[in-house]
Amino acid sequence: MLKIVIVLIAVMVLGALCKGCATSSGVSPLKTVAHVDLARYVGTWHEIARYPNSFQKDCAGSTATYTLREDGEIDVVNRCRDSRDGSLRQAKGRAWVVEPTTNARLKVSFFWPFRGDYWIIDLGKDYEFAVVGAPSRKYLWVLSRTPLMSDDVFNGIMQRIEQLGFERDKVVKSTQQ
Repeated sequence: MLKIVIVLIAVMVLGALCKGCATSSGVSPLKTVAHVDLARYVGTWHEIARYPNSFQKDCAGSTATYTLREDGEIDVVNRCRDSRDGSLRQAKGRAWVVEPTTNARLKVSFFWPFRGDYWIIDLGKDYEFAVVGAPSRKYLWVLSRTPLMSDDVFNGIMQRIEQLGFERDKVVKSTQQ
């Protein structure tokens, strides 16, 4: 009996450590881009599309502004307009790199002690677009430096996210004002 308990605890610990590992559904570990130049990545991004989530309910015109801090971390300011009354909603947080060899895997926190994965999984060669997801595949954002994105670029992104194990049917286009 004790051996079974030890094995169960070991499985739970290994499962918690292996958030990016293959799941029982056969989805392979989530891959990120090879490298992110954080100095080029910071700035303002417009949300083009996302997976629906509770913390962005009724959001329109969503943007994320990233500012590199002296300590190497990143200040984060997410903004949107409430689609019901037009009021500005804003959330401030911070992000930090958890894999410095690529700078593509970050954690983000809007209030301590809660934090989430922020993995850059697709990136335009001129940093004109970015796709951010989580290894669980529960979160996904398509971002652009401009409020609009061409259908060709968007459709290419949709094909690539499907190859990464995300469900295209879950993606909702964002309303930009």
